[in-house]
Amino acid sequence: MPVRRLAAWLVHSYTAAGLVAAAGMAVLIVRGGDDSFRWAFALMVAATAIDATDGWLARKARVKEVLPEFDGRTLDDLTDFQTYTSMPLFLIWRAQILPGALAWVLLLPLLASAYGFSRANAKTADGFFLGFPSYWNVVAFYLYVLEPRVAVSLAVIVAFALLTFVPARYLYITRGGPFSTPMLVGGAIWAGVTFLLVVGPAAERKTLARVSLIYPLTYLVLSWVVTFSTLKSQLSSHNPQTLNKRVDS
Repeated sequence: MPVRRLAAWLVHSYTAAGLVAAAGMAVLIVRGGDDSFRWAFALMVAATAIDATDGWLARKARVKEVLPEFDGRTLDDLTDFQTYTSMPLFLIWRAQILPGALAWVLLLPLLASAYGFSRANAKTADGFFLGFPSYWNVVAFYLYVLEPRVAVSLAVIVAFALLTFVPARYLYITRGGPFSTPMLVGGAIWAGVTFLLVVGPAAERKTLARVSLIYPLTYLVLSWVVTFSTLKSQLSSHNPQTLNKRVDS
């Protein structure tokens, strides 16, 4: 039993390493400058890797059974809010991606994410996120590296903030479900490319970023395909003709 408890605490410590990464991000973002911002993004990649693997470790160590007095889900949510929302939005502000009077707009994704994280059904029983899952680290990365016009950055930020409230289904690839295997493989490749991109030389950075954008765009398209497929199935099941056919059979 002591060994199992130690293993469970080590898993929770692994999750908490994401908070350490968030603290490092904060220091780098306050420091400012391209080098600091790029290393902050590198820490975001590391935090995402932790988040993608700690659930599997928790299930293997049976942390709920071994440490029922400690809520690892709360620790995970606290960590995720910092690494997926607070720090990326802080970087967007510090890098002046939305300059001057437009900076207040960042309150929209902040409050939208607070709503999203607090929803009881934020994760569906069949293994999906409901509403945009606050991947502001990804949004911040591409807005920073690709440097679109301010109007484009503004539109992207507002659009994804609003999508938090739209009950579309988004793939939760570490929990299985459709497309999980190819998306996991693609995600590992994408994370590696992103890490090399942010720590490597500036030459060709935008070109590599545009190529790497294929993965998050694929994630969005597949998520919306699942959403429309689910909606179509639900509408079909409520169609009077379908109900009549079931009765007649």
